Amino acid sequence: MSGFKEPSFADRQKAAQEARKSILNKFRSQPGLDDPAVAQRRAEREAQAAERAKAKLAREAAKAEKLRLEAEAAEQAAAQLAREKEEAAAREVALEAERKAARDARYAARKKRK
Repeated sequence: MSGFKEPSFADRQKAAQEARKSILNKFRSQPGLDDPAVAQRRAEREAQAAERAKAKLAREAAKAEKLRLEAEAAEQAAAQLAREKEEAAAREVALEAERKAARDARYAARKKRK
């Protein structure tokens, strides 16, 4: 069985030069900026970017509208709660006045009996 033959300096240099040539040929074979296919792909990418931006704006507008509606609902709920508290306080004041009137009437009746 033969052993591994280490490549010489010249072999390594030749391989590196061939690799550089293949990379350069690959680069040269790519279409340029003025190629119609490249221009079409660029236009498609720009159209997609515009659609994404439009969709993002629509989502942000919907989100802002939702936040506005939630804030409005919270405000209405707070106003309703405040009205209910005021009504409860008014009922409590009226009930306390009734109790006082009944107490005074009992007191007056007791005084009248004596």
